[in-house]
This record gives sequence, C-alpha cells and structure tokens, in this order.
Amino acid sequence: MDRHLPSGEDDRDGGLAPLLRAYPDRSGKGIRPALLLATCQAFGGTVREALGAAATIELLHNSFLIHDDLEDESELRRGEPTLHQVHGVPLAVNAGDALAVVALAALHDRSELGARLSQRIMVEILQMARRTTAGQSLELRWRRDNVLDLEPEDYFNLILQKTCCYTTIYPLRIGALVGSRGALDDEALEPISQFGYYLGAAFQIRDDLLNLVGDELEAGKEALGDLREGKRTLMLIHLLRTASTGERAWLSAYLARSIADREPGDAARVLRMMEAHASLEFAETWGLAIAAEARAAFDGAFGDVPPSVHLDFLAGMVPYMLERDR
Repeated sequence: MDRHLPSGEDDRDGGLAPLLRAYPDRSGKGIRPALLLATCQAFGGTVREALGAAATIELLHNSFLIHDDLEDESELRRGEPTLHQVHGVPLAVNAGDALAVVALAALHDRSELGARLSQRIMVEILQMARRTTAGQSLELRWRRDNVLDLEPEDYFNLILQKTCCYTTIYPLRIGALVGSRGALDDEALEPISQFGYYLGAAFQIRDDLLNLVGDELEAGKEALGDLREGKRTLMLIHLLRTASTGERAWLSAYLARSIADREPGDAARVLRMMEAHASLEFAETWGLAIAAEARAAFDGAFGDVPPSVHLDFLAGMVPYMLERDR
C-alpha cells in the first residue's frame, strides 16, 4: 500500500498525498487483507503472490470509508476526525475517488500471476465493488424514503451486498483463486462464498451492537452513530416491529427528520426503547445463530484443505467476530 500511495514529493499530485494516506495510516483491523492472505496460503500460495490483490481490497475499503463518512455525516473514523471534517467535503470526495484509482493500480503489482489469473481477479474485484455500492445505495434509499416495514430478511439481504461481499466473501474467494493458481471454478468457490456470507453477517451484527454498547475510543467511531444516522440495523427493525403505537409514531417522525434536525438526546431515547423491548438481545441471538452457521459452513469450504496455521487462523475468525471489542 505504501508503495502505491503518493509520498507528497511529486508536485503533480495536487496536494493529495496527506489526504490519501490519512485513513490507511490510522490503525484499522485489517480483516479483509488478512482473510485474503490467509486463504491464499491455506491453498498453497504465497504472500507475495497475493499482496497486490490484498492491497487493492484494503485501499478500496478506505476509499469507501471516505464516501461512507460523508453520506452518514460521521464525525470520527478510527478515533480521529473524518476526512471531510478536516479538509471539507469537496476535497474529501476527490480523495475518495483518487484512492479508488490507486487501489486498482495495485492489482498490477504481481506479474507472476499471469494474464489469465490477473484478469479473473480483476473480474472478482469489479463484481465486489458493484455489489457493495448497490448495497450502500439500498441502505441510503431506505433512510431517504423512511422505510419502516422491514424484516430481518431485508437486513440480511442488505448486508450480503453492502458488508459481506467486500469484507469476507470476495477476500476469501480471491485468496483461494490466487492460492490455487486459478484452479478453482465457480462451483468450487461457492462453499467459500457461503462461509464468507455467514462470517460477514456475524461481523456486521457485532459491529452494529458495538455502536450501541461499545467504548467510543476503542471502536474509533462516535457512540450511537448508527441511531443518529437512522441505520436500519437488526435492533431498529426489531424495535419498529415491537414498539407500541405511540412509540412507533415517535420513531417514524424521528427517522423522517434529517440528521442535522435530530435532537442530541434522541439517539439515547431510541437506545432506551431498544433496551426496554429486548432488541439488543434479539440481535445477539441472531449473531450466535449466524456464527453457528459459519462454523458449519467452514468444513464445507475448507474440508479438503490440508491443516495449517493459516487454516487455523480462518477458523478462529468465527469466534473473533462475536468477541471483538472494536
């Protein structure tokens, strides 16, 4: 990543270097490249072969974060002010665009993969990006149109596109493709995708819960940010289904207002309602069930892969998703 990000010494970069490096230089979890690199090595590949794709996915992730923070009007990212808070909206938008370009350039880093496998990986990356942005569009439309009549199935369809595709499914698929030198076809990759879906769903449920009960400094994002933004999490969907008529009317009016027009204490009020209706427990139960599905899907995805520390790492990601505190 460092090799592809501008250093600031080139006058032609228009002062982009510090903006492009801002999020990558902050401490993140690195889940996406870690999954890709571990899967590649589990299938017999090397770190060197997978570095280009791993850097591409992590840089794309940081590009998405810049735009996501703008769309959500977020104030913190990884414990520091968001890019648009520091540099303004126009420069932040441009930096997000530029970082996506840098991300794709990193794919050309590994000439030893050969043209055919490199092309296949590019197709996977583009599919991942399309599905992720489609999922983000769906969520933004729910918020814009104040969609209230949602079921858990709607939430899981959303996070399949928005979260699972680029957090778990495609990093695992691309790692397997690189490690097997392209020997796996779509049918062989399907069990890996299934495991990735359950792993990513467990990740997102935990992420949503941490936004409500986690430590702001540890998480690196503002507490109750999802409630302030009106994100349709499992907890909010459950609350909308179980709230009294009066509570639902207040919630509907609250969610219909713009983020700027919501009162400072409103998010805390929503949290108290969730606690009263056991909405957090509802989400936790779903998280445990999804993690159990992930453990079952792991054997189908990696049953024929020889034992290794890399395979142990991938298996250990299931409990990690439920236990992490950031």
